[in-house]
Amino acid sequence: MLSKILSVAALSAVLFSAQVSAMSATPESGYTATKYPIVLTHGLYGFDSLLGVDYWYKVPETLQKDGARVFVTTVSNSNSPEIRGEQLIPQIEQILAITGAEKVNLIGHSHGGPTTRYVASVRPDLIASVTTIAGVNRGTPVAETLNDWANGSTAFEGLISALGNALAETINFLSGGDYDQDILMSMRSMTFAETAAFNQQHPGGIPTTACGEGDYQYNGVRYYSWSGAKPLTNVLDPLDLLTGTTSLFFPAGEKNDGLVGSCSSRLGMVIRDDFRMNHLDEVNQTLGLHDLTETDPLTVFRTHANRLKSIGL
Repeated sequence: MLSKILSVAALSAVLFSAQVSAMSATPESGYTATKYPIVLTHGLYGFDSLLGVDYWYKVPETLQKDGARVFVTTVSNSNSPEIRGEQLIPQIEQILAITGAEKVNLIGHSHGGPTTRYVASVRPDLIASVTTIAGVNRGTPVAETLNDWANGSTAFEGLISALGNALAETINFLSGGDYDQDILMSMRSMTFAETAAFNQQHPGGIPTTACGEGDYQYNGVRYYSWSGAKPLTNVLDPLDLLTGTTSLFFPAGEKNDGLVGSCSSRLGMVIRDDFRMNHLDEVNQTLGLHDLTETDPLTVFRTHANRLKSIGL
């Protein structure tokens, strides 16, 4: 998996190993064998692997099993989508150099949504498709409320900065990263005003109505999205406490996954915005625990890879 680029040679070696691993096993079928590599980009407080637990739990292996070439990237776990996007671009360029592919299929979760959208906007020549999973495409009341509290209290802003950046730096250290972190920048970028300004500069796939679909294709890049709408899904999942608590920031009746509203997540072709999944189920966390009455998150990834394959991506 990828860490920050310490040198072209070091990254190339890591990417080469990942590609050989993905291609050496004989696929059981070609169901997920997309034309272009699939590149996964994490969200806020994300990582590639932390203390032996992968952020995209079993997602790469599941897609590789049936033919996909999959790469996991790492960027600042807390920063603006522009900064994170600029960190992502050289990693994509190295993936293209190693694989010989012309483009990649980007998939971003949460704050990885605007991060991947930024890359597609400034470097569309590198990108075949962007898929956001619970992407913070129109902001979230969680960030809006915390930002308002911070603006109203210097002490609270200092507390968020100290605790938030301490957590970000800890994750960065334990996952082997080497990026600057800025939780306040990250939080502000997910407010309603900031996402509206971001969308004006990077409009690809953004719906023109409050809860509609956007352009399926913009500037040569195809856009897709899906998200969950159930903050609490499994009593055995300890992180349900987090999404259950943050869901209280949303207005009564607004569909959300605990951190992102269903309408806010919509981009391009909307696969679904109401899976019985919370914000962590969407990447098959914690350790695959999810609503047992809903489609397995890994099946959603496989189906989407086949969707990309079927249209030549």
